[in-house]
Amino acid sequence: MTTKQPDWEAIERAYRAGSLSIRTIAERNSISDTAIRAKARKNGWARDLTDQVRQAAKAKLVRTEVRAGGSHCEPRTDDEIVEEAATEAASVVLAHRTGLANWRSIADKLSVALAEIDVNEDNLGDFSRALNAGVDAQLKVIKGERQAYGLDAEEGDKTVDTLASLMDELSKEA
Repeated sequence: MTTKQPDWEAIERAYRAGSLSIRTIAERNSISDTAIRAKARKNGWARDLTDQVRQAAKAKLVRTEVRAGGSHCEPRTDDEIVEEAATEAASVVLAHRTGLANWRSIADKLSVALAEIDVNEDNLGDFSRALNAGVDAQLKVIKGERQAYGLDAEEGDKTVDTLASLMDELSKEA
């Protein structure tokens, strides 16, 4: 039985791009993370392209349409490695955005349903729990959307934290 040799060029590209963990690279290539670390140390590989990958991914997300395919089979330059990793990162963020849109729809439906409920002594506890769950869901969707669209890159979570405090106050009054 012959053992398949690892594709060290592909492993080096993934390692240098820095967008995948070393363990993930190892799993995808059916070798140990220790072997990758040893090879990287021996050959002087640096995980030095992470920032360039992030910048390229952001640039792709700003475009109205992300190109599908078109990457080279075996990119050799740093620019080609960055392009390949940025395409993968952009597809992940676009998938997150789609999922968040679905969750926003669900949170909106809960908001509409809660607005139509006639609150009385019999359903006050259930209403309060549903309201808290709805507020929590809405805040999580907002935070996720702001992250997926890069809206709070420099301000952190201040906007979401402020909104969370406001919505907590409103839910206490209900």
